[in-house]
Amino acid sequence: MEKNKSITHVILTGGVGSRLWPLSRKSQPKQYLEIFDGKSLFEMTVDRNSHLVDKVMVIGNIDNHHLSGKVMDKSNTEYLNVIETTPRNTAAAIAFAAFASNPDDILIITPSDHIIDQMENYNKAISEAVSKAEDGFIVTFGVIPTKPETGYGYIEAKGDKVISFREKPNETTAKEFIARGNFLWNSGMFCFKANVLLEELKQFQPDVYEKSKAVWESSENGLLDLNSSLEIPSISIDYAVMERSKKIKVVPASFSWSDLGSFESVYDYLVSKGHPVDNNGNMVIGSDKHTTFLGVKNTIFVYTDTANLILQKENSQDVKDIYSALEKINSDLLN
Repeated sequence: MEKNKSITHVILTGGVGSRLWPLSRKSQPKQYLEIFDGKSLFEMTVDRNSHLVDKVMVIGNIDNHHLSGKVMDKSNTEYLNVIETTPRNTAAAIAFAAFASNPDDILIITPSDHIIDQMENYNKAISEAVSKAEDGFIVTFGVIPTKPETGYGYIEAKGDKVISFREKPNETTAKEFIARGNFLWNSGMFCFKANVLLEELKQFQPDVYEKSKAVWESSENGLLDLNSSLEIPSISIDYAVMERSKKIKVVPASFSWSDLGSFESVYDYLVSKGHPVDNNGNMVIGSDKHTTFLGVKNTIFVYTDTANLILQKENSQDVKDIYSALEKINSDLLN
């Protein structure tokens, strides 16, 4: 008999995507850019889960919640809106989602800026996770890797048991992980009952638990108070709960997944969708103007109204350094 469960899709929308500057800005973070067949990553995230869940919750911030609202209106989706006045990392964001839910609600937590294909495998992974969550486990999704990627954290697994969480590796270590065959990409997606997550948070990070609870209880229409929010320690859910709890399970999933965190991954995705590249692998993003590349290979030309970026595809992880340098001088080019 089907248990009477309510499933909520919780969408985390923080983050600016600094490695995708100048496309991604504070005023238009990467999850809202409509560069994927006329849709944004955020809209694709809403669509992908709409048939799997009963409710939707958006954890936004003071700068981007109006952008989320536009997408939700466009897709005609009712949702609970939680607005952070200051970013406090994922432990607090996920705690707010759990406090805003009924204790037995099952929450599926996803970022808003990932790309996922092979929906049959995705749906299968979600339903497996939901059934483990019903049994009282906190489930993390580990994606079966296709290459020794250095931009992702990894989960060392044995079946559905987590042996360890690993930070982003260097190239040598990443190759070793792949060769060992039991390492998965850490997707940053989770599934659990609201009360189970809160019990674990209370045990391992009582400070985050108590302060998030106080902020949630004093919130009005989902808007969280700034001063009391600043008291919440800024800690990731991985560090706060996942790496310490004994209730963690992993679902090894074979859907295709990318966090589109760099121009290299955006390039690979756009190529797979038929975006034009020339004979030397050069690509233009953001402009339809005729552009000719001469004497260069694997170069990406990123065009925006106020700033352009020309980079070798292999250097795409270094874009965050440009972003940091602009941040130091408080540049308007980040807005």
